[in-house]
Amino acid sequence: MNLVAVMRAFNKGHGKCDCGKCKCDQGWYGDACQYPTHCDLTKKKSNQMCKNSQDIICSNAGTCHCGRCKCDNSDGSGLVYGKFCECDDRECVDDETEEICGGHGKCYCGNCYCKAGWHGDKCEFQCDITPWESKRRCTSPDGKICSNRGTCVCGECTCHDVDPTGDWGDIHGDTCECDERDCRAVYDRYSDDFCSGHGQCNCGRCDCKAGWYGKKCEHPQSCTLSAEESIRKCQGSSDLPCSGRGKCECGKCTCYPPGDRRVYGKTCECDDRRCEDLDGVVCGGHGTCSCGRCVCERGWFGKLCQHPRKCNMTEEQSKNLCESADGILCSGKGSCHCGKCICSAEEWYISGEFCDCDDRDCDKHDGLICTGNGICSCGNCECWDGWNGNACEIWLGSEYP
Repeated sequence: MNLVAVMRAFNKGHGKCDCGKCKCDQGWYGDACQYPTHCDLTKKKSNQMCKNSQDIICSNAGTCHCGRCKCDNSDGSGLVYGKFCECDDRECVDDETEEICGGHGKCYCGNCYCKAGWHGDKCEFQCDITPWESKRRCTSPDGKICSNRGTCVCGECTCHDVDPTGDWGDIHGDTCECDERDCRAVYDRYSDDFCSGHGQCNCGRCDCKAGWYGKKCEHPQSCTLSAEESIRKCQGSSDLPCSGRGKCECGKCTCYPPGDRRVYGKTCECDDRRCEDLDGVVCGGHGTCSCGRCVCERGWFGKLCQHPRKCNMTEEQSKNLCESADGILCSGKGSCHCGKCICSAEEWYISGEFCDCDDRDCDKHDGLICTGNGICSCGNCECWDGWNGNACEIWLGSEYP
């Protein structure tokens, strides 16, 4: 008999424990002395007392004895237990190793709770990243693990309340940061009445159609311009209204992020964030930014003023620093200057320290790489503050002022 049975015997108070076995008082029997030898209950009353919340007698995993369930443990394992035999720890046994939770976790009522670094229904999979890295990958923009709306397993969030009838559930996103329920005037999971019918839900926020405003596009807006005229005024020479970096209302653009002076212009056409490198340094510290383009100081050149015109190293020293892992100078897609690769201007999409990256691999939205809201870094979008998504297409920052 296992320790659980021993403890039950003490709790029931119908026997004494002698060297790990229960010696039952007269009138009681069972491993834990939990069953009376004589029953005053009718069979109907007894069965009623043995039904679980689904009205199933002993969960179909045992028999009813005088209003108490006797779980089916004929093999002596003791893995089936509970007041209504509702717990079956056989569900935790790994088919291959025959160990509970694969030896990498603990089982409670048929569910495995894995040790750090392991996951799976039976803790059969080992995570190839550290717990710290797993936590980092699952951290949402607001600093919460899976936005407090999901569970983190090996660096990936599994969001709660996933609706199997649609492409997404109500809650989705890499870190469960998107909650479509916020777009509905009255929440009904079977209703498609997003944004009061006057907008599109984008990661839990409403993008209102022209002529409407409000958190859920519930207020009509008085504007003398037609929707087409409004968009045309906001578009200017760009392919997208407000250059894809703002919100168009009655022919006027409000640029993202609100209050950020780096994004400006009548159609938000100027984005001085393009002058910054991944560390936030403007024009390499050797120039000034003008409407998203670097004007370099004397003696410097390059898109971000990162190259000095004079070089203090020999040509051989310079070439050694420009060789990629395969020994080819700048991957054959650029020239070497003072130990740094200058990628071919004819192939605009080539980038990287050794011209080994293809920016066409970065995700697009509305035809723009990283939606114009981030920097393509060797095939992955590095989004600016307030933006999220594979193509930086989701605005998660503050509301418009």
